[in-house]
Amino acid sequence: MVAVFKFGVLPYSIIYNNTEMAKIALITGASSGIGRATAIYLAQNGYIVYGAARRVDKLETLKEYGIKHLLLDVTNDESITHCVNKILGDSGSIDILVNAAGLGSYGALEDVPMAEAKNQLEINLFGAARLIQLVLPGMRKNNYGKIINISSIGGKVGLPMGSWYHASKFAIEGLSDSLRNEIRQFGIDVIVIEPGGTKSEMMSIGGDDLMRVSGHTAYRKFAEALIKSYAKMEKDSSEPIVIAKLIKEGIEAKKPKTRYVGGAMAKPMLFLRKVLSDQLFDKLLMSQMK
Repeated sequence: MVAVFKFGVLPYSIIYNNTEMAKIALITGASSGIGRATAIYLAQNGYIVYGAARRVDKLETLKEYGIKHLLLDVTNDESITHCVNKILGDSGSIDILVNAAGLGSYGALEDVPMAEAKNQLEINLFGAARLIQLVLPGMRKNNYGKIINISSIGGKVGLPMGSWYHASKFAIEGLSDSLRNEIRQFGIDVIVIEPGGTKSEMMSIGGDDLMRVSGHTAYRKFAEALIKSYAKMEKDSSEPIVIAKLIKEGIEAKKPKTRYVGGAMAKPMLFLRKVLSDQLFDKLLMSQMK
């Protein structure tokens, strides 16, 4: 059964079955890429969606989908706490958390300032962990919750010049595995999403960072070769809606898989990483970066 309410002139659908109301989802990183596509797709499928990001101006266009938007800086604890409390105050619960906020900052490990390395981990790891801490009490009380952590095939495969990005994604994989077995007793699922090549701002931003950090150092020639490789990857990348559909699949599965893989070259890459030795995989990887 479907009940339709209107806020102003925007249609807002709430799907319910008997007394079960639509689930409330918080999507971080909703200003672009996977976060934006997921916020829109879930809203179109009857979820109550809060889209959060630092760039509030880029969230304005989400209003037409009935999405409520909030300022969120995942590196700032006060901002994180305010965001969660605002949603809980307005809606009473957060049933689904999609940790899609992310940064892909690149450069040779030798060249990357430690302040930038720490910022990478703050955004991709610690911000996600803090949000999880804050939504868990309500999820435990309701004996229901879905925590979706956006990792990457870069959480299983480490590319050169991306040490800190890959460190953050390998870490989110480990955090998710530990968390899953801590909170399954409370009816809460932890799901890891491992996108392959997906169209987003991250790739161009990462390329700019790479040249800024290592384009004038001993790693310059390698950085230039990688830029060419990134350009090809960007051309072959999948649309973010591919990942948004995977997220919805995981949320709605009665017994969700622990990991969902999608996007350009994701499954072949993870298969090769699994079956090849480190040395053979390194050779294959580096052959694509000349």
